[in-house]
Amino acid sequence: MTDLVIFDCDGVLIDSEIISAQMLIDELATLQVNIDLDYVARHFLGRSYPTVMKQIRSEFGLDLPEEFEAQYRARLLDAFERDLRVTQGVANVLEALDVPWCVATSSSLPRAERSLEIAGLRDRVGDRLFTASEVAHGKPAPDLFLHAAEKMGASPARTLVIEDSLNGIRAGLAAGMEVWRFTGGSHLAGRDLTPPEDARPHREFAHFTEFFQNGVIREKES
Repeated sequence: MTDLVIFDCDGVLIDSEIISAQMLIDELATLQVNIDLDYVARHFLGRSYPTVMKQIRSEFGLDLPEEFEAQYRARLLDAFERDLRVTQGVANVLEALDVPWCVATSSSLPRAERSLEIAGLRDRVGDRLFTASEVAHGKPAPDLFLHAAEKMGASPARTLVIEDSLNGIRAGLAAGMEVWRFTGGSHLAGRDLTPPEDARPHREFAHFTEFFQNGVIREKES
């Protein structure tokens, strides 16, 4: 039985990862740091901004300017206003779920709140939004998912995590939770999705119309 479903936000509830990845690539290029989508997927997907900074410092020997984060976030939200969409089928799943659910994301609280608002999900999520700023260690550490489950009053062993990133999968597994990987985000299209040994989900699905098909999660009676 499952008592709680924890959804990642970017790349799961909202189809945002392709937008944020391309924006980061473009912004870093202005500092002569040249990376591509594969690099972003390997090193940044599912990670917090401080982790991104550490990776860039380690790999390229560059400390990002103090104003870089604010400029990047402002331009990203502008792009979200134009292009961000809720993932197809998500609204129906959230409406039909017969167990409690929440959202746990590596994004900052302001970005997560605004992203959900643009996608039309902010009111539906309410106060069930948890971010990496609330814990000592972000994904792939289990801290964020364990924190969310504790706040929601659920046992980790009876909690299901819905993730798209390998680091998110690692975090869910480390928390002792069931983990399903959503592979239908635009950022994963055409990519090799074979997971490494330490990030193998219990199930994969490419569309939210498949969410209830195996009977693990209760659906409200019509």
